[in-house]
Amino acid sequence: MKIGTREFDTANRTYVMGILNVTPDSFSDGGKYISVDSALKKAEEMLHDGADIIDVGGESTRPGYAPVSAQEEIERVVPVIERIKASLDIPVSLDTSKSEVAKAGILAGADLINDVKSLQGSADMASLIAENKVACAIMHNRDFMNYNNFWTDMQNDLSAYIESARKAGIADDKIIIDPGVGFAKTHEQNLEIINHLEQLHCFGYPILLGTSRKSVIGLTLDLPVFERVEGTLVTTVMAVMKGCSFVRVHDIKENVRAIRMTEAILGKQ
Repeated sequence: MKIGTREFDTANRTYVMGILNVTPDSFSDGGKYISVDSALKKAEEMLHDGADIIDVGGESTRPGYAPVSAQEEIERVVPVIERIKASLDIPVSLDTSKSEVAKAGILAGADLINDVKSLQGSADMASLIAENKVACAIMHNRDFMNYNNFWTDMQNDLSAYIESARKAGIADDKIIIDPGVGFAKTHEQNLEIINHLEQLHCFGYPILLGTSRKSVIGLTLDLPVFERVEGTLVTTVMAVMKGCSFVRVHDIKENVRAIRMTEAILGKQ
């Protein structure tokens, strides 16, 4: 799979997507990287620690988050994307559900659109991605947790989102799927997803797992946000063992080491 100018061996390796939230209110690192200089410094650190992609987000998606306008989101992310692309040799992902923001981000150099609303939040999001031939991550989400059969319903939802993306013209080699841990799911359902990630290979697309510091870890271990590194590492090891192609994390160095060790044991290096 090609993202930006880099080829990713998604069939055999697990890559690290580093989280860079340029927001004042994200649940874990809100307010830390709201200036372009501080964001670039963090991106440089993540690249040094082994990140393969930098995922820039301008609007928090934590429970109870305050939505921001497309213009405000653009003003947060575009200068950061431009600076990273000008300074560092690394693909950049943009975490947004608004097509106006995605368009501005792509013009600024974004190589991938990471959409927590499955490309359904804006009517022209899928066509915009198709026209610009960038990659996209389609995350499972829904408005209500009204499942009849959780796993079957989740797979049916993902199938519908993928079909919508393909109808809009997004190529198969530009699609990544994300089971959406923490979105419209109970604690038990989040654990079930992680335990059965291999079932998502039925779609034939690279899988992205995003669990870093999330409540599924906090609730399981009864720990606050900044004490969830070890729990995150366990989910990352699970991701490697289950054949996921990407993990989206805050703590780059630790997760890179966990991936390399797991891949060595599995004979993937």
